[in-house]
Parts: sequence; C-alpha cells; structure tokens
Amino acid sequence: MKAVSTHDAPHATGPSSASTSAKVPLPIDAARLDAWSRELARFSDDPAPAVKRVLYTPTDLAGRAFVHELARAAGLSLRVDAIGNAFYRLEGRQALPAVATGSHLDAIPNAGRFDGTVGVLGGIAALESIARAGIVPRRPLEVIAFTSEEPTRFGIGCVGSRLLAGAISPDDVRALRDAEGRGFEDVRAEAGFSGALEEVPLAPGHFHAFVELHVEQGPVLEREGIAIGAVSAIAAPASYEVLVRGEGGHAGGALMPTRRDALCAAAELVLAVEDAAKRSSTGDTVGTVGICRVFPGAVNGIPNRVELTIDLRDTELSARDAAFARIEDAIARIQNERGVTIALRTLNADPPATSDPRIVDAVEASARALGLSSMRLPSRAYHDALFLARVAPMGMIFVPSAGGLSHRPDEHTSPEEIARGAEVLARTMLQLAEGTDA
Repeated sequence: MKAVSTHDAPHATGPSSASTSAKVPLPIDAARLDAWSRELARFSDDPAPAVKRVLYTPTDLAGRAFVHELARAAGLSLRVDAIGNAFYRLEGRQALPAVATGSHLDAIPNAGRFDGTVGVLGGIAALESIARAGIVPRRPLEVIAFTSEEPTRFGIGCVGSRLLAGAISPDDVRALRDAEGRGFEDVRAEAGFSGALEEVPLAPGHFHAFVELHVEQGPVLEREGIAIGAVSAIAAPASYEVLVRGEGGHAGGALMPTRRDALCAAAELVLAVEDAAKRSSTGDTVGTVGICRVFPGAVNGIPNRVELTIDLRDTELSARDAAFARIEDAIARIQNERGVTIALRTLNADPPATSDPRIVDAVEASARALGLSSMRLPSRAYHDALFLARVAPMGMIFVPSAGGLSHRPDEHTSPEEIARGAEVLARTMLQLAEGTDA
C-alpha cells in the first residue's frame, strides 16, 4: 500500500485542560483491553496459544488492519509511512511536536501475545481514555505501531524505528535479504507498501517525547511485588556472526592429536562468551550464543565448519566493550591452540540509551497518583524506544511478567496489570503534553 495519511482533521480547539487533567479519572477497561489482545492473537501462523506474525506476511498485514480499525474506532487518525510504521493520533490544542508512545505488533515463532502488543493496544486505550474524559491536551498525542521490531525475517531488529531515527540508512535497508534470499524492497512492494524509504526518517524535533509501555520480560517487578517499573536505561545490544573453520574427516580415521575439529573450537568459544559476561564489573552484562550450525552434520564426520551467533548486551557501553575484548582474546587463543580459523562479523553494535529524567519522574508521579508502587530498573532487552531516544527524550513503563517469561506461548501479564500500565501511560503522556516548555 502507498504511504497514507488521514491526519487531515483540524486541530482541536477544546478548553484548556492543564489545570484539570491531573484530577480527571482516566479508567482503562481491563476486560475490553484483554479482549483486544485475545482477538489480535488470533492473527497467527502458529497454532494457539502460540503467536507468530512475521514481517509483511499476510498474517502480519491482517493483524495490522485489525489494529488500524481499533484506532479509528477510538477516534484516532491514521498515517502509515513507506515502510509500514503506523501512527495513530489524537490532536491537541496547539500545533506542537507530539508526545508519542508505541511498540510493535510482529511476533517471533512460538511467541506469546503480550510482547510488543501491550504497548500498541495499551497506547490506543490510553489515548481513547483521554478523549473520552473530554481532555484536549496541549500537544498532540500519538501511538506508533513500529514495523519489524523482531529480527525474524531479515536478521536485524527494530528496522522501522531504526529508519525513523536515522540509525540505519535507506540503502542498508534495501540491502537486507531474508533466509530465502528475497530483498527487502521486493517483499515490501509485494506487501503493498510503496514510497521512498528516504521519506521515513523523522525531522529533528518531530516528537517532544517518547514513552513506551511494555511487559518487563524479566522477573524483578513480580519478585518485588511492584506494580510499575520506571525504566532508567536500555541495554546496548551488539550482535555478531562467527564462522569457525577446521578440518573434516572420518570420525574413525582421524586420531585425536591431529584433529582440527571446528565444533570443539566453537564449544570453547561459547564458554568464553559466557565467561566474558560473568566477569563483567557491572553485573548487567549478558552474553548469549543463540544459533549454532554444524557442518557437515554427520554422526561419523568430524565437523569442518561451524556458524554461530553472539548476542552481547549491557547498559554501560564500556562494560560491553570490555566483555567483547575478552571474547576477542579467547578467539586468538583458540585459533592458535586448535589450528582453526575464526572470522567474526559485526551485525550491529548499538549504543545504550538513558531515560530522560523528566520522563522517569513523570512515570513515578503518575503511579503515585493512582496509588501504585513503582521502582526504577534497567531494560536488559532492547526495544524501539532505544532508537527513538536518538530523536526525542525517551522513557519506558514496565508492567510485570509472570515468572519473568517472554518470547514463549506461556508469557503472561494479567489484564488488571496491563490496564494499570495503560492508565499510568495516559497520565504520563498528559503530564508531558501539558508541560509549558516549547
């Protein structure tokens, strides 16, 4: 589909609400919001309770269309850009940069129904509650459904928010290929999206602030009995592809002293990644090898090649860099000791993002106004907010995840917890929108 816009409604001219909006109830119907979530989960290429919505597939497009209709029914206007980022807008009293929220609708294979969708559906519910209360905010409010937060199809996450924020170039997006070798532009066109990718990046100052509602995907809030997390920082993700080359042969014919087994070398590297993260001074460094492909893959064949991935994260860039240096040292040692070659290619190495103190304060104040407990904590998973932080002051609101589980069918956050998060979001956005700064 062509990039479209229905942002043609005149600016609202209702009475000022700066002095009254903080006292107006903004209830969120938990059962209704949960019904939205359950209906969206039906758009899936995996059988229930699992959810799978991969970028630009018919299922992804059908899920988007369902959410578009929810937003329209809530009285919000719609704009869709060339890559498929959708913007649902509530106009304000003044034509000022908007306060935005949002998250994503795509889902990895065998996922649950809460990751990402809570931020989009909860955002729509938040703006609807503001409109139903008769409040016309000073600044416009906007919900964004970002394209391709998950790396499932093209191997890199947050493509839509990266491009919006200028963190990836249009040429780099065009160069992306999926597992079938299909180019991003071909897939985008087939899905019905058109327009130049150069039109997607936001102009400086486009948003006044951005605050994302998300499930924690960790155990801290549930363990501590806390209702709301005010995110202090988002960890810096770095991803690498590694190719280990050794020498194959017959499992019975090659004696152990002469072997150059690529899998044994790769196994040492996997443990080196774990050790590098554990030795971090921050305690927040995490290292993961999530993919390991062994060739030729025969029970009686010595592996001659191994492909693996490394995911390394920390909220402090210096700590992540120190862990990576330890991994590089291990690679040099393994090559020397085992007679293999190890090639490492960087997929992405993004800087961390620190939440804007004003937004963290606004989240905590909104929770207090509702009698909810809150705490500050980092996000060790990365989100679209990580990239929006490059173009606007950023913050995040977490709600608890049962058992800290995520990216699996049994991830769960109760309807009441999600509704509380959406009401905190509504109050936070209003507070930011009514601020007197230009």
